[in-house]
Amino acid sequence: MSGFADYEAMAMLEFSRTERDVIKARFYEVVAGFSALDAYDTSGVELLVSVSDAQSVLREDISAVLFSRAELLSNAPEHNDEYFQVPATID
Repeated sequence: MSGFADYEAMAMLEFSRTERDVIKARFYEVVAGFSALDAYDTSGVELLVSVSDAQSVLREDISAVLFSRAELLSNAPEHNDEYFQVPATID
């Protein structure tokens, strides 16, 4: 696959020729905006890995039972003895 029409088909979208031209022009504007950043000397700037000051936001994954099934189902407007019951979303 190559070209805009191939990606358009993969995304299951349809654009008129005019819409494609507008999208393409805006894309090049965005790329040009990022390319303009190359004009700045960032050699002395430390690489930013995270915007958070936290050293590690990861934690150990510990399995635990916090609530019984009966406790959880007691808060549901509709349920049977095992599952939440919700309206059908697919015909």
